[in-house]
Amino acid sequence: MTIYEHLPHPHIASRRAQGPVKVTDQLPAGNAVSRFNTRIAILVTRVVGSMWCAYAFALFDLISLPDAIQAGASAIVSWVAQTFLQLVLLSVIMVGQNVQAAASDRRATATFHDASATLHEVAHVQAHLAAQDALLTRIAERIGLEPVPVAETLSGDDALEQSSTE
Repeated sequence: MTIYEHLPHPHIASRRAQGPVKVTDQLPAGNAVSRFNTRIAILVTRVVGSMWCAYAFALFDLISLPDAIQAGASAIVSWVAQTFLQLVLLSVIMVGQNVQAAASDRRATATFHDASATLHEVAHVQAHLAAQDALLTRIAERIGLEPVPVAETLSGDDALEQSSTE
């Protein structure tokens, strides 16, 4: 007879099978048109969201800089705000978002592995406790006591409430 029976939470098995959530997991799995559109969007995002594209936009914008300088201060402000910043910063911001998404994926993977390691360690603790239960049962039998299963004692929440009021 064991004093305690471990019932693993059903989420543990599904979490192991699913793995960590990544950015690519958020992509739609719809029909062929949806998948095609998603692939095109990802391709354009990768191209525009690169520092090389930001450099190309900066060089392209510099073509119109001499005209803006000749037109005066308001034209320079307009050129900076409407031409240079919008095109160049678009790519730079996208690069930053890609870096953040990759970091988020790495954090999700690390958290997944941490949780897996913790579950592994808890399984070892449960095995250790089962061995102790067996030993306590044998000791109780030798001294003439009958072991009391945990189910007959207070549940975990009730035991916590009782110990906090004492």
